[in-house]
Amino acid sequence: MAEPRIRTTLHRTTVPADPDQVYALLADAGQWPQIFTPTVHAEVTEVPDADQQLIHLWALANGEVRDWTSRRTLDPAARRITFRQVVSSPPVASMGGEWLIEAAPDGGSSVTLLHDFAAVDDDQEAADWIEQAVERNSTAELEALSRAVTAGPDGEPLRFAFSDSVDAEGPAEAVFEFLARAELWPERLPHVGRLDLTEQGDVQRMEMVTLAPDGSEHTTVSLRVLRPEQHTLVYKQTVLPGALASHTGRWTVEPHGAGVRITSWHGVTLDVDGVARLLGADTALADARARVRHNLGANSTATLLLAKEFAEQHAQQHAERQGAAWTR
Repeated sequence: MAEPRIRTTLHRTTVPADPDQVYALLADAGQWPQIFTPTVHAEVTEVPDADQQLIHLWALANGEVRDWTSRRTLDPAARRITFRQVVSSPPVASMGGEWLIEAAPDGGSSVTLLHDFAAVDDDQEAADWIEQAVERNSTAELEALSRAVTAGPDGEPLRFAFSDSVDAEGPAEAVFEFLARAELWPERLPHVGRLDLTEQGDVQRMEMVTLAPDGSEHTTVSLRVLRPEQHTLVYKQTVLPGALASHTGRWTVEPHGAGVRITSWHGVTLDVDGVARLLGADTALADARARVRHNLGANSTATLLLAKEFAEQHAQQHAERQGAAWTR
């Protein structure tokens, strides 16, 4: 049987940032979900040596969440990153390419993104599907990269991150169950008005109406990746509140003392035009950052405290059952 035909694409843009800064963003796969619209989650699973990485990626492809594992080779001196999928998701038979960052003649950076790919069984319909996904995602990624390196009108970055934690005297499994069973959140969380959940494997799609501390309602859609073996749940909002250009998050449950520490982490990018529309044209970005931090932090802290209560009740009930068993 003949080998599937290899197809290639090239995308290029210029971004207003130093080449080393752009390379550093692309080299740090952990930042991709906040920067790149298609990327839902990225995990570095293995580092064979200083310039090699294995990365497990979950990303939108033509509206569907697909996951695959890629090997990356990092070359900071040449500002070049090559990648090759080692475990692909059908209909992709093979996929690879490279990022190349160079100083632009008029300042900033020239960014080139190359892909080569083949479809399973060299199927033309599948190849067209892959090409559409590569075109859509590459265009979105280059546009997002330009936004990511652009400062706000006050000179401060539009991207920022924060986290909140609580400690619980209960099992990690109970906490993770509370966080993963989002279909029960309208019963469990007072700031959740409505929630629709669908699942496929380790991926959940969640549409939620959230009640903000100021009484306003916000409808968001999130894609969530469950990592039960790590007691971790990550998510990315695909339908956002008006003031945000991106919002990613992560719930982690880690051993701490005799119990666990539950942490809610948020990565946020402000939408300058959205801030003006929603909060008023005279709103300073510092005030917008503070308001976003307060609203998101208040909701996540409420969830953390209820997850703590749930886990501690679980632990107490388990202890009572064990005690009752000893009296029989």
